[in-house]
This record gives sequence, C-alpha cells and structure tokens, in this order.
Amino acid sequence: MVHGFPYSLSSPDEKPKVTRGLLKRVMGYARPYTRLILVMFAITIVVAGLSLLMPLILRQLIDVTLKERNLSQLWWLVAALVALPLATSSLTVLLRRINARVGEGVVYDLRVALFSHLQRMALNFFTNTKVGELMSRLNNDVVGAQNAISNTMVGIVSSFIQTVALLIVMFSLEWRLTLLSIVILPLFLVAARNLGRRLQNIAREQLDFNAKMNAVMHELLNISGALLVKLFGRAKTEDERFKERAAAVRDSGVRRAVTGMLFFASIGLISAIGVALVYGLGGYLVIKGSLTIGTIVAMAAYLGSLYSALQNLTNAPVDFATSMVSFERVFEVLDLPHEIAEKPQALCLQDVRGVLELDDVSFKYSRADRGLLKDVKRFGQMQDVVAVLSGGAQTEKPVNGETEKAPATQAREQVLDHISFRAEPGQLVALVGPSGAGKTTLTYLIPRLYDPTGGRILIDGHDLRDVTLDSLANQIGMVTQETFLFHDTIRVNMLYADPDATQAQVQSAAKAANIHDFIMGLPQGYDTVVGERGYRLSGGEKQRIALARVILKDPRILVLDEATSSLDSESEALIQEALKRVMTGRTSIVIAHRLSTILAADLILVMDRGQIIERGTHQELLARGGLYARLYETQFHGSKAGLPANG
Repeated sequence: MVHGFPYSLSSPDEKPKVTRGLLKRVMGYARPYTRLILVMFAITIVVAGLSLLMPLILRQLIDVTLKERNLSQLWWLVAALVALPLATSSLTVLLRRINARVGEGVVYDLRVALFSHLQRMALNFFTNTKVGELMSRLNNDVVGAQNAISNTMVGIVSSFIQTVALLIVMFSLEWRLTLLSIVILPLFLVAARNLGRRLQNIAREQLDFNAKMNAVMHELLNISGALLVKLFGRAKTEDERFKERAAAVRDSGVRRAVTGMLFFASIGLISAIGVALVYGLGGYLVIKGSLTIGTIVAMAAYLGSLYSALQNLTNAPVDFATSMVSFERVFEVLDLPHEIAEKPQALCLQDVRGVLELDDVSFKYSRADRGLLKDVKRFGQMQDVVAVLSGGAQTEKPVNGETEKAPATQAREQVLDHISFRAEPGQLVALVGPSGAGKTTLTYLIPRLYDPTGGRILIDGHDLRDVTLDSLANQIGMVTQETFLFHDTIRVNMLYADPDATQAQVQSAAKAANIHDFIMGLPQGYDTVVGERGYRLSGGEKQRIALARVILKDPRILVLDEATSSLDSESEALIQEALKRVMTGRTSIVIAHRLSTILAADLILVMDRGQIIERGTHQELLARGGLYARLYETQFHGSKAGLPANG
C-alpha cells in the first residue's frame, strides 16, 4: 500500500481466499514472535494515544492560554509540543526496529524451510520447473508473506485503534462537525477506487514492459548471449531492440507518474473540501458563540488522520488477502511431496563392496502435474515473456500446407524396458548404443536421482529404496555429460567432494586426472576462479577437474557419462591410465564413446530404444554381427573417433 492506496499487483484472475486452515498455519509462523508482536501492538496504542494529544494541546493553547495570557502555561504547552513529537518519533523508531526483527525473522524461517525442502526434491521437479519461478518463491513470495505478519496485521490493528479513538475524541469535542466530516467519505472512497484502479493497471503494464526489457538484458548480457551477438555482428540490431523496449518502459513510467499525481491531487482536493466544510460550519458556530476557535483547529487536525485511518481500514481486507496469496504459494512448495524419500528406518550403507545389480528395471518419465508447481502469472518477471526477442508466441509453420512430421527417432514413452545386469567390484561395464537409447537415464537411476517405475536396483543386495540417501551418495561417484563448476576457485570446486581433504590429497587427485600441471601453470594455481559455470576453462579442462573431484571422493561405484569426451588424444591416454588405477577394486559403469574404453570393458551392454539387445565382450559382439558390429563399423573402423552417447 502506498499512502492508503490499494496497490496489489496480483493477477486479476487470482482470487485470494482466506480460510481458517490457512490463517492457522500462518499464525504458526507468527507464534515464535508472539511476544514481540504484542510489544508492537502496545507501542502502536501508545503512539495512537500520543497523536491524539497534539490537537488538544493546540485547542488549549488557542482557547485558554492565549486568551488568559498565561505565560507559565504557555511554556508548558510549548514544551509539550516539542516533547510529544520527540516521544512519538522515538517510539516509532523502536516500533520499526521490532517490526524489522519480526519481518526478517519470518523471512528467514520461510526461506530456510523452502530451501531445505527444495534441496530434497527429485530431479524430475527441477527439469520441469523454471529457475525464475523458484527464485520468486524464495524472494518475492516470502517477502509478500512476511508483510502479512509484520506490516498488514499491525497496520490493521493500528488503523482500527486510531479510527475508534479519533471518532470518540471528535464526537466528544463536536458531534455536528464529526458527522459532517464523515458525510464526504463516500466521495473520498469513490475517487480512491476509480483512480486507484487506473493507476494499478498502468503499474501492471509498466511491470510487464519491464519484464520484456529485463528479459532482453538477461539473454544478451550473459556470456553465451554476448558471444552470439558478436559472432553474428548483431550489436546494432540489439541496440534498436533494446531502445524499443526501454522506450515502452519510459512512456508507461510517464503515464504512471501523471496518473499518480492526479490520484493524490484528487484525494487532496476532497480532503480540502472536508476541511473547508468543517471550517465553514465551525466558523458559523463560532460566530454564533456555540463553538471555540481552538475546537475548530483541533477538529481540522483530527480530520486528516481520520481519513487516512478509514482509508487504510477500507483497503485492509484486500491487502491481507493479497498477502495470503503469497503464503499460499509458499505453502504450495512446502506441501510438495518428496518423490525420492527415505524410509523411516532406512539402512545406512557401510563397508560397501560395490556389487551393483539391476533386476528387471523399467522406467518412464511421469507426465502428471503431481509434485510440480502451478503456473503463476507474475508481472515484471522474465518468465512472463513468452518469446524474448520476438516478444510473442511462436507457432509451428506448415510445410506445403501440412505440418512437417518428424522422422522416426528413439523417442518413446517407456525410457527403459526390463533392464537386468550385474556388475561386480573391479568390473568395467560399458554402455553403448545410439543417441537416445536410454544410457544416461540408466546411470541416473544408480545414485537414485530417479526411482525405477518397475523392478529394483541393488547394492550389495540392498534395494536402493531401503538405504539412506546420504550413505548412497557417499558410495557413488559420477561425472555427468554436462560438467558443472561453481563460480569459485579450483580448490573449492574440488573440495566439494570432500571438504576435509588435505592439499596433498587434492593435488594427488588432480595428478590422477592429469590436470595438476595445468593448474600449477595458472597465475593463482589452485586459487584460480573458474568463472561462471567454469566458462574460463576449456571443455577438456573442466572435465578433468570434474574427474579429479570424483577421484577425491573415492567412491566404491564409479559412473562416467562421456567423462572423457572433450579430451584430446594425449590427455585421453593419460586419463585412461589413471582410470585403470582408480577403477581397480571398484564397480565402474561407463557410457562408452571411445574405442579404448570399449576394448577395456569386462562387459559391454548394447542399448536400443530402452532395451539391452546385446551383451558380451568386444570380440564376442563383433562376431555376432548385430547392432554393435554395425556401430563399430560406422563409428570406429578406420579411426579412433568416439561413439556418440547422448543417452
């Protein structure tokens, strides 16, 4: 709310509903701060009481002190005119301090609860949820929810107390002037509602234009976007595009400023009419001798406070309901089920040998909305922009009057179909097959990023669903297709595997991954910042750091998804030699894309359309003359090129 104006920017089709259950749950977050909230209410009552004294002092000064020429009383009243604002200001500062403690405390509690809950959501949740929406829940909605407790509730109580006290004092002073001041209130509310709605629409429009402008900046001012602009020489085009978006923001800002001024001018005019009526009738009564000048001055002073308090009360239900919408969005996240959850008495894996077995495993991605966030219209945020550059939705264009049909691919509903195999400690199992065959999805089931929809996966005879997630994660080391490094130093990125590792252990892992000499050649060595997502490093350098990180973890089961795809031949040879040492005694599952990996495998599993259609050693599969032999002939024969493995 801004100066008594209902300034909710929620979607017009969003109808806030305040239920008893919602209120009870909201009060649960306010309960730890009950004592502070009660202190806030007490201070609010005192401040409201002090605000009532000032007009009474002015009335006494005009009607009695000056008329009687009482110097002693004059100085006491002057002192009171100084002391009252001083006391009010001090209490207001204290009130703001307590309000901030309550508000920031609620924000802290909600953010920690949300972040902790989101950290334990299944991978499927993150692949189907926009990052911007999660940031909104953690930032905008949390702050909106906090307003309900620390601002809106206090504001409602404060305005109610102030309104009741003002009306009591005003009626006791002069009931006729009080009734007259209330008569013009409908005009006040009509003007506030009509102009306020117009200002609200312009503000929503401005936020929408801001969203489109911010989306362009977000797309073009990151590393990848800036590189693309330079490579295609589109700087001038993007300048014009940004000018157009920025101009829309500028023009809507002007309209908002003018309309806002009209709004406040209208409110001021109607307030002035109320004051004029009070002075007119009051003056008439003074002339008739039935009212004092001091009473008129006091009534006029009370009038402004009364209009403000009544307007706040009028808007309070809207403000409170809007805040409840934010709480609902927060609770929606907290109520999302954890698809990958631990059993109450889950087993902690210890002394793991690393026997991995997949028993008739099937898997398909769920299409249901269960466990996902509902779409929310948010003005002023980048996810509201359908298409960033064109600014509109793109439709599929027909080819020769018909929609172009996609060729036959690996696309299917059942991603994995009755997969069974067993890997012993010290064995290297290679997964081979065309892109989209399901290889990467299979590796994601091993650390339980997903649960199979059929069958089971066992480690040392224990079903993964029966063990604790932390102990499972400690036993599995995985290097994924897309290497991710934090925007931090190489040392910090490597220590993510084992925060207690010594520098000697870090260097040993880096040497095993053939990256130590490169790191030492950098000006800051292991303290070199790798940049956003490791962008300052080449693909091969990032992959070797990621491999070193997994080596430092020292897991019993090693999963490598294209872990050496970005290495040159020399680096690959050194890495393969290091992997032989690392894999010794461990169970290793590798998506094979290099000939050397396939030749070293104890077991090769050939996948196609989610099924294992061939299994055996390299020579056995070549002799069979099936899919593996055809892949080998087209991809490997006559070269050392790798087999694409986007599973």
